[in-house]
Amino acid sequence: MKEIILLKDGEIVLKGLNRRSFEDVLKKNIKNSLADLGKFEISSAQSTIYVKPMSEEIDLDEACGRISRVFGIVSYSRAAMCDEKTLNSVLATAPVYLERELRAAKTFKVEAKRSDKKFPYKSPEICREAGGAILSKFPHLKVDVHNPDITVNVEIRDFGAYIHGDPQKGAGGIPVGTGGRAAILISGGIDSPVAAYMMAKRGIKLTAVHFASPPYTSRRAEDKVVRLLQKVSRYAGRMTMYTVPFTKIQEKIKSDCPEELFTIIMRRLMMEISQRIARQNDCSALITGESLGQVASQTIGALECTDEAADMLVFRPLIGMDKQEIIDISYKIDTYDISIEPYEDCCTVFTPKHPRTRPILKYVKEAQERAGFDELVEEAVQNLKVTYISAQD
Repeated sequence: MKEIILLKDGEIVLKGLNRRSFEDVLKKNIKNSLADLGKFEISSAQSTIYVKPMSEEIDLDEACGRISRVFGIVSYSRAAMCDEKTLNSVLATAPVYLERELRAAKTFKVEAKRSDKKFPYKSPEICREAGGAILSKFPHLKVDVHNPDITVNVEIRDFGAYIHGDPQKGAGGIPVGTGGRAAILISGGIDSPVAAYMMAKRGIKLTAVHFASPPYTSRRAEDKVVRLLQKVSRYAGRMTMYTVPFTKIQEKIKSDCPEELFTIIMRRLMMEISQRIARQNDCSALITGESLGQVASQTIGALECTDEAADMLVFRPLIGMDKQEIIDISYKIDTYDISIEPYEDCCTVFTPKHPRTRPILKYVKEAQERAGFDELVEEAVQNLKVTYISAQD
């Protein structure tokens, strides 16, 4: 029995005249996600995307798992393709294809959608006939139209007739690549991978910027970030990570700046460097994992001082979330266990005992200018390490 995966568009249906371009990006993202599994034929019609495997050896369980993480899809169904677009073929296919689910269920109902109006039977007739065929083979079942254990879906479409069970929830959002490009400041903590995921869900194509300070931070800390981004890339697609050598800059902050301003000056320099990398990669914004009031560098005053260091738009998708909300999402995207591994990032290097929670921008800028970081910033930008990230690596 031949199978196909039927995908339902999410917000794309609201895009009016731009809908086709959004669908084209979505189909490209689906194709890239499935590329190493085998050949698929991907087409769209009537608010549905059809993903047809061209070989019986293709692992459809794995294909469905990957599709569940592609932004732009509200739901998906693994379905049987009826041999013919006839009522008899529907009645023969439904009890066989869903046999395991029907045997395990106590109640069921049939829903039919007839988008091909030339089909000689209307939806209520299809439901009645299919329900009778199922009951004749599974007499233990009872019909429950309000809260069934399983819904048998029959779809009569232009390209054929399809049978499937309850649809599975998709990732939602809009296709990655339709919302522009932005650079995510990525650390090894819990917050920034979640921020990356949330902006990818809004269609942002990501470039990653990571700051490393050997020997204060280890190679394992950088490897940890790569593994976090591989998890994120299951949703966000392939991306490039730029690792910034930050040791000299942090040592100069420690030696030449007031201790209570260590963190805020460090964040300002991170923003300055990240902005330069972002512009080199055609990015229009920066993304951080900051949440208001979570730590001293994330107060309103501190964020004001940080933002002044860059003239680029800054997205902070976690800004109004509490820690547990962020942790819940990190579990969902499978980054939490990696994030809590004990390999520290450069944000914890030279942490002041009493950081300033209400810094005054004038004094922060004066301290930064007195120390003079221009040459070290230029040196860091000229010595970036480039890593290419993919979920399949």
